[in-house]
Amino acid sequence: MKKIFKIFLCIILCVIVFGTFIFLWKKSRPVIKKYEIVEASVDNLEKRIVVTGKISPRNEILIKPQMSGIIVEICKKAGDKVSVGDLIAKIKVIPDMVNLNSAESRVTLARLAFEQSKRDFDRDTKLYDEKVISKEDFDKTRLKYENDKEELNTAKDNLSLVRDGITSKSSKISNTLVRSTINGTILDIPVKAGNSVIQSNNFNDGTTIATVADMNDMLFVGRMDETDVGKLQPGMHMDITIGAVEDQKLTAALEYIAPKGTEENGVTMFELKAALKIPPSVFVRAGYSANAEILLNQLYKVLTLPEGCIEFSGDTSYVYVLKTKEPQTFEKKPVTVGLSDGIKIEIKSGLQEKEMVRGTEIVEKK
Repeated sequence: MKKIFKIFLCIILCVIVFGTFIFLWKKSRPVIKKYEIVEASVDNLEKRIVVTGKISPRNEILIKPQMSGIIVEICKKAGDKVSVGDLIAKIKVIPDMVNLNSAESRVTLARLAFEQSKRDFDRDTKLYDEKVISKEDFDKTRLKYENDKEELNTAKDNLSLVRDGITSKSSKISNTLVRSTINGTILDIPVKAGNSVIQSNNFNDGTTIATVADMNDMLFVGRMDETDVGKLQPGMHMDITIGAVEDQKLTAALEYIAPKGTEENGVTMFELKAALKIPPSVFVRAGYSANAEILLNQLYKVLTLPEGCIEFSGDTSYVYVLKTKEPQTFEKKPVTVGLSDGIKIEIKSGLQEKEMVRGTEIVEKK
């Protein structure tokens, strides 16, 4: 029994030693790397950049009141289309008590003067008819009567303006009626009936009653960093993709590149604006997020390689040209590269069409 046990231990020891020897032998052998083989081919290249931004109306007008007061009625709602002169809201004027008192006093004085002038005019009319007074004296009385009459009407209109913000002569163009100044669509009405509003003046922008814009004239507004902005020129074609509008790609023409950049998180950004061409069948809302694709350069039928095949060292670029397949051996060769689209790169010189070069390493799955 002891003899059998000893033989078993010897066998196990021999297996362990033999296995260790084989493991160390395999570990000591050099690892043979294998690479994908890529063929240089003729292809077309496009250099494009993507700019993120949003859709905005070209002209977005803020409608403000010309008189302070309280809104008594909102005649439109957001989304309504309006024309020049369409009524949007009505304002009730809250008069200043000092001005109101002064206007009422002016009416009282004007009425007293007019009543006296009227009595004089009626009396002188009878005397003139009886040829008691001369025409010159009668004309003076009549002129004073007419002046006092006009002064009374003016005082009444002034009182009406102070108290109500409207006169009988200007009821259709009163400052208490807020009207649209352009043709377009109402984007927003930030106030409600009962809100107090302030007129636009030299010291205050005034309360915005409504925002109106022409939705048929839209712009793509985006921002681009300084590395690519120098490659752009007004008039360049842009392909616009709007996330909210599925399966629809719009076009635009670059109109504006900001002459001055603004710094954001350490990067200088420049604003871009492009006129959007919207088909009649597509409805685009203001504020949609969008991406613009701009074609910077395009080459036809040039020698190309995947960019991963190029090794860069300083200002020089290299490729490894295949010499033998089994085992794989390569020759390092300098090349001159050109335009890249991020996937493929142009080979200007140093390589011929259909030459085989080293690609990415093949990693075997364990």
